[in-house]
Amino acid sequence: MSVNKVILIGNVGKEPDVRHLDRNVVVANMVLATTERAYTLQNGTQVPERTEWHNIVLWGGLAEVAEKYVHKGDRIYIEGKIRTNTYEDQNGIRRYRTEILAETMEMLSSRNGAAPAVDGTPSSAPF
Repeated sequence: MSVNKVILIGNVGKEPDVRHLDRNVVVANMVLATTERAYTLQNGTQVPERTEWHNIVLWGGLAEVAEKYVHKGDRIYIEGKIRTNTYEDQNGIRRYRTEILAETMEMLSSRNGAAPAVDGTPSSAPF
């Protein structure tokens, strides 16, 4: 048995990039920042704050919710799985891009009332 599960809580780094594809398919890409606090070791060594940037991909109903409600700086919860893609750049160099395919999203910072919690259900489902 194997498990590919990611849980992140962080802040959206920029406005989601939403694209409407053929057959009413919607995909959104965004970056999420998670930050580990600075701390001091027992010997007095200072370990600085560290921010990690995650590439998040949302499909269908999740992408539609992101388009309407998610903005730069919002705090969100993402649950999904890791996927790494390989491609060659213009110079023929092999590059890798690691993404989080979101299956569940919950908005933790609300604007004008309650923040919706959303899973991968179609956009016609209430949230």
